[in-house]
Amino acid sequence: MRAWQVHELGEPSDVMRLVDVPSPSPPPGSVVVEVAAAGLNFPDILLCRGEYQEKPALPFTPGGELAGTVVEVGEGVDTLRPGDRVLGSPTVGPGALAERTIAPAAGLYAVPDGMSWSAAAALHVTYQTGWVALHTRAGIRAGETLLVHAGAGGVGSAAIQLGKAAGARVVATAGGADKVKILHELGVDLAVDYTDEDFVERMKEFTDGAGADVIYDPVGGDVFDRSTKCIAFEGRLLVIGFTSGRIPAARANHVLVKNYSVVGVHLGLYRRKHPEVPRTAHAELTRLYAEGLIDPLVSQVVPLAQAPAALTSLGSRGTYGKVVVDVAT
Repeated sequence: MRAWQVHELGEPSDVMRLVDVPSPSPPPGSVVVEVAAAGLNFPDILLCRGEYQEKPALPFTPGGELAGTVVEVGEGVDTLRPGDRVLGSPTVGPGALAERTIAPAAGLYAVPDGMSWSAAAALHVTYQTGWVALHTRAGIRAGETLLVHAGAGGVGSAAIQLGKAAGARVVATAGGADKVKILHELGVDLAVDYTDEDFVERMKEFTDGAGADVIYDPVGGDVFDRSTKCIAFEGRLLVIGFTSGRIPAARANHVLVKNYSVVGVHLGLYRRKHPEVPRTAHAELTRLYAEGLIDPLVSQVVPLAQAPAALTSLGSRGTYGKVVVDVAT
C-alpha cells in the first residue's frame, strides 16, 4: 500500500517520501482503517519538523485526522466492526496519510449520516477542539461576545460556527479582502481585516468598551499580547496554538488587575484523562450538523501525491478553511 513517510526531520516538502509499505495489522484495542480522506492540520507540519509535543520514532507517517472504513479489528475491540464508517485520530506515527492505518478504537467516532468523506475528515480535530474550548473550558453563554482569530482557517471557521450555534455574538479577524469575505459568508457579526485595521480598537467599539468575553487564539505571539488589551472583565482567553511561531508569556499582574483567565486547551489530554468529554463533544457535533448549524468549510481536496505541497501551503497561510487529502486518488 502507499504511505507518506518521514525518514528525517524538516519541512514536509523536503522530508516526506511516498513509499510502498506492508498493510498494517491491528494491535489489541485498535483497528485497521482503510482511509478515504485525511484532514490536514498545522500539527502535521510540527510533527515533520520534530517540534510537536509527541515525537514518533523515524520513519513515521504523518496525518492526525482521518475518515474511512474499518477493515479489521484487533483483540478486545467490541465497539466497532468491519464496514463501519468512522472518523477520528490514528495512532501517532502510522498516521492518516496512508491507504490504510491503525487507530485506537476509543479514538474513533461514527460518521454523521449524510456527511461526505471530505467533510468527515474535517470534523474531528478542529470541531472537537472548538467545542471543548468554548463549552468545557470557557463555559460560553448565549449573548456573550466571542473574538475568533484567524477566522478564515480551519480552526477559526469551526470556532465561528460553534460560537454562532451557542448564541454568541461573533467577531473574527482575517488577513485580506478575500478572507474577510469568507468571514461574512460564515455569518460573523463583525469582520476585521488585521492587515489594515486594529482589532483591539474595533472590538472596543463593537462592545462599547467592554471587550470580548471569550477570545479564541490559535495564533499566539503578538496576537495573544494584543488580545489582552480587549478582553472583558471575567473574560476567558483560550490558548489554542501558536501558528505565529512565538509562544507568548502571560503577564500575571495584568491577569490579576483585569480579572480575566488564560485557559489552555489540549484536546488530546481529554482523550486520555476524561474520554467522556470528547464523546459528548462528538454527540453534540453530530446533532449540530443534523440541525444545519455547522458544516465543515473544506476549501481544497487534493490527491495523496500532493499532500506535502498542501502542507506547505497550509503552513504559509496560503489556504482557507480545511484542506483535505483524498487518499484514494
